[in-house]
This record gives sequence, C-alpha cells and structure tokens, in this order.
Amino acid sequence: MSSGAWTGVAVAGVIAAYALGSRRLSSTPLSSAIVFVGSGILLGPAVLDLVDLEHDAAPIITLLEATLTLVLFTDAMTVRRRDLATGGFLPGRLLGIGLPLSIGLGWLLAWPLLPGLTVWELALVGALLAPTDAALGKTAISHPRVPALVRHGLNVESGLNDGMVLPFFVLFLAAIPGTHYSEEGVEGVFWRALVLSTALGLLIGWLGGRLLQWSRARGWVTGEWRQVYVLAVAGASYELGVLTDGSGFIAAWVAGFAFGFALRRYRTVGEKEGPYRTAEFAENLGGLLASISLLVFGAVLLGPALEHLSWRIILYAVLSLTVVRMVPVALALAGSRLRPPTVAYVGWFGPRGLASVVLALLVVEEHVHGVELLGSVVAITVGLSVLLHGVSAVALAERYGRWHEKATATARDLREGTPAPESAGRHRLGPLDRPET
Repeated sequence: MSSGAWTGVAVAGVIAAYALGSRRLSSTPLSSAIVFVGSGILLGPAVLDLVDLEHDAAPIITLLEATLTLVLFTDAMTVRRRDLATGGFLPGRLLGIGLPLSIGLGWLLAWPLLPGLTVWELALVGALLAPTDAALGKTAISHPRVPALVRHGLNVESGLNDGMVLPFFVLFLAAIPGTHYSEEGVEGVFWRALVLSTALGLLIGWLGGRLLQWSRARGWVTGEWRQVYVLAVAGASYELGVLTDGSGFIAAWVAGFAFGFALRRYRTVGEKEGPYRTAEFAENLGGLLASISLLVFGAVLLGPALEHLSWRIILYAVLSLTVVRMVPVALALAGSRLRPPTVAYVGWFGPRGLASVVLALLVVEEHVHGVELLGSVVAITVGLSVLLHGVSAVALAERYGRWHEKATATARDLREGTPAPESAGRHRLGPLDRPET
C-alpha cells in the first residue's frame, strides 16, 4: 500500500475516532482543534512521516485554499448590516478599531523579537496573526451562560476579520521582492486584487443569488441542489479572482456578501428559510475541511517548528495571544460601558486558526527571504492558541457566566445585558464544533 493510501486511512481514522466521542468530548477541555492538531503532529515528519509538505504540497495547498474559500464565502453571506449596528456595536468596534491596531502592534513587537526579517515581512507577521477563529474556543462563543451580546460580538468578529485582513496581506506581500504579487508592484496589485477582485465578487455573488431566487420562485430547484449551488458560486468567484491575477479569496469573500444580500432582497413569497439554511451544507463541509486542515497544519508546519524553537519565537507567540490582542480590544472598547471582566473575556478569546494557517502556507510557497522564521512564528502562535484557548474555554466561560448572572441581579444599567441582534449565521462552528442540543 502506498504512503498516500496510508495517509488517507490515518486521516479517516482520526475523523471517525473523534466523531464517535464527539458528544462526550464537547463539554471537556479536549477540543476538536486539539485532537486534530495533535494527530497531525503524530502523522507528520516529526513522528510517523505520513504527511510531508515537500512531497504533498499541491494537494495540501488545494485543500487549504478550498477550505478558506468556503469559510470566507459562507461567513460573509450570513452577515447583515444590522449585525454591526445597534446591539452589534461590539463587533463594529472590534473590527473597525481593534483589528487595525492588532496588525500594527503585531508589526511593532515583531521588530525587536524577530531579527533578520525585512520591514514588510514583519508587517506580514502582524497581518497573518490578526484574524481570529471562533472554532478554536467554541465554548466561549456558544456557552448559554455567556451573555448574547458577547457571544454575538465574538462570533461576527471571527466571521469577518479574516476577510478584512486580506487587503493588508496582499499589499504587504506585494511589497516583498520575489513574491508573485511583487511582479506587478503595489499599484498593480491594488487595482487587480482589491478593485477588480471586489467588482468580480460583487457581480458573481449578486448574479448567483438573483438566479437562485428566480429559479426558486418557479419551483425549478430542489432543496439539495440549492445547497450544492452555493459551492458553485463560491468556487466560481474564487477562480475568476485567480484567472484575472487578482485575489481569489477577496473575490470569494465579497461574493458571499453579495450572494447573501441577493437572497434576502429577492426573497420569494412565503419563503421562510434565510441564507443560513441555504448555506448549511457548505458550512458543514467547510467545518469538516477546516478540521482536516488543522491536522495538516500540525503535520507540515507545527511539528517541524517544534524542533527548532527559540526563546524569541515563544515570547512573540505569547505576546501575540495576550498583548497584541488584549490591548487593542481594551482600546477599542474604551467608552463602551462594558465592565472589565467582559473586556478581559473578549480580549482573551481571540484564538488564531484557519486563516493564519492558510495564508502562512501560501507565503511559504512563495519562498521569500525569512520564510522559515515567519512560518515558525505563525505555527507556534497558532499551536499555542489551539492549546490554551481550547483548554481554558470551558472553565472561563463558566466563570464569566457566573459573574454575569450576579452582575445582572445587582445592576440595572449593565451594558452586557443589551440584546444582540438575531444572528443570521453561526460563523465557524462547523459539524465538529457546534455544541450538542
């Protein structure tokens, strides 16, 4: 039997084993992310050597690109404008103020700790580690004792900040000599990756959603194929972005917004299902692929990085999960009247995950100067996040929930008690991450 077949058997075995114990593990600190990343380390070159980036680069990159495309598209299509207004002031502040500050602070702290990287490579580190991933701290998002405002805010932030970081990623990569984007220069990348890809995404997403509603109104499309159709629109938007030498990820993210808007704008008479129901199959598939991607991450990035640790990398990883996240969150929420326990809770639960992994592997494929150090920093930071956020999610959600219940009983003007708008989607909580009901 070939090594590729053994790899497939091993991956299928990990998925099956976790599935059989998923309900039992859902209330423990052993999250699905910890299981899959740990399994990846065992399957990688550090132990069993069944998965290797050097020999399996093409299928690995394809898997990760498809996963991020699905996640970006489905996260965007279920977001509405009111998610960022009224009770949604929290994600608005986190995305509009906290995200840029996190990129800048990550860039600044990388300067003294990661010598040998150029100024734009240091900026790239800040951008790669800015997006958060709700699935890595699922209990913090889904625990019923955590106030709805906080759950909604972290959920929407996680669903949108990976797409919002893409323009920074593309422009920083274009400023680094020797990369694919640098061949056209920053100005060319701006027009192709940001302007053209955005326009294509809007067109494909809106047209795709409009055609789906037109077909539904005439009874031409079945429920099963309606959900498969989502995959086709997401894939088409990504591929058109790539074919025009722009950014497939930006095109897919924008297409998701336009697709969701069209589904709501042209809703048929008597239609009760929203965009989330239409995207359910794509979200479930994206969640499964995300878990497999974490396994691949453990094998090809984290495992090798653990063999070449340095105090600088460890210190930067710790600062990235604490100072780089928590200080911008505190500044973003200044004047919001949220209590210190809430600010601390929101600040801590900014786990790094899928977006950082995929974008880091794309940088590794560029073979730029300093790529080994850059890849190690991202790998150790994400690995540490998987462990710390996964282990702490249950205990801290319970503790914060108890504080909120006591505060609600004694305070009349508690801002945390503000109802959050109904969320149209459940970002990043795929089939391996949603709590049992």
